[in-house]
Amino acid sequence: MKQKECAVLPLPKIALTASDYPRLEQIARNAAQKGDLDGIFLFGEINRAAIVPDERDDVRSRVTVGSWVTYCTDWGAPRRTVQLVWPEECWSDPARISVLTPLGAALIGLQIGDQMPYFVAGCLNVIRVQNVTQSSPNVVPLFRAHRRRPLDDDPGPTAA
Repeated sequence: MKQKECAVLPLPKIALTASDYPRLEQIARNAAQKGDLDGIFLFGEINRAAIVPDERDDVRSRVTVGSWVTYCTDWGAPRRTVQLVWPEECWSDPARISVLTPLGAALIGLQIGDQMPYFVAGCLNVIRVQNVTQSSPNVVPLFRAHRRRPLDDDPGPTAA
């Protein structure tokens, strides 16, 4: 009888921004203390991550909270694009993935080309990051302010 070979996928190096780290650590610690397996996984990822300044050049290519991430899985599902968000920002939008889910915890800190194993319902999955886009504020101006020059030089009425 042949023995099955099990290839071990090396974990990619991950980096968290200094601005995301404190809140990620608090969320993961609180969940892990309650025995939440996703919190324990996230806590482990945070502990192995490098903490980098937000201004660092490669931060824009890394998955941070708020990033849009396109990824594919090892089991052949079509590629998907999601936004990584804080747990309270998930609502019921399937395009938003909480950092406190197996997929969210697996994505945080990765960059394009990285592969990361994670478990869902006891099954091992591997994701591969194909694209990362940093979100921009969702503020759209209703009108653009233009500096207009006065039509005439008359300053209007003045108090005497």
